Amino acid sequence: MKISGKRVVVTGAASGIGKALSCAFNEAGAKSVVCVDINLEGAQATADLINGLAVRANVAKESDIINVIQKANEFSGGIDIFCSNAGIGGVPGFFEAKTEDWQQIWEINVQSHIHAAKHVLPQMLEREEGYLVNTSSAAGLLTQLGAAGYAVTKSAAVSFAEWIKITYGNKGIGVSCLCPQAVRTAMTAGGAGVAGVDGMLEPEVVADDVLKAIEAETFLVLPHKEVAEYIMRKGNDRDRWIAGMQRLQTQFEDFLMPGSEKE
Repeated sequence: MKISGKRVVVTGAASGIGKALSCAFNEAGAKSVVCVDINLEGAQATADLINGLAVRANVAKESDIINVIQKANEFSGGIDIFCSNAGIGGVPGFFEAKTEDWQQIWEINVQSHIHAAKHVLPQMLEREEGYLVNTSSAAGLLTQLGAAGYAVTKSAAVSFAEWIKITYGNKGIGVSCLCPQAVRTAMTAGGAGVAGVDGMLEPEVVADDVLKAIEAETFLVLPHKEVAEYIMRKGNDRDRWIAGMQRLQTQFEDFLMPGSEKE
């Protein structure tokens, strides 16, 4: 899909990848960009940079997503590209996470994508054109050592994006799933840990890769190119790959344990 002249919505737009995406779409000639975040002040700051519209939303709430789509329709007359980018790291570990912690990370990292697709796809299907960008993580393709909630929800996010592409890809709907490792955002301000093994990327680099993927209609967006090789290894011999990850788990055990001195 060509980006020039398109109407775009970006969630998580107050900072990090979301802010970089909003600016990149504007620079690429998008007709409009709606900047969405639970932090309205941050969303407004991003919108002010690009003459966009700021909308406050808790993406875990379906009613908030519906409101975002309504506001975007009023502002731009429709939505061509919806970037469901907002996400959280959640509570690390496994036993440390309470039931409500699992519910929260599930609602933000998975249900937000589902709500967006459910309510924006009808207008796209009617036009027989539209594009969804769902931000997951390399953790969704591999795993996240030391964080069960993050690993599980990011995997589900990849699976949902894939399902949408399979189901509606022949009806004019493009889908890209963003799966980076460490990116310099608020989430990695305290360090990226094991996820930073292949280096920390700037949000602007990631945003550029996303726009290229939309233009080429590429499903997986892998800013860290090493991830493609890891996926191949995992697919070729799952047991061998798991054994390797177990060794990495042991190597970083002290770092991964919540509350440890190295954390």
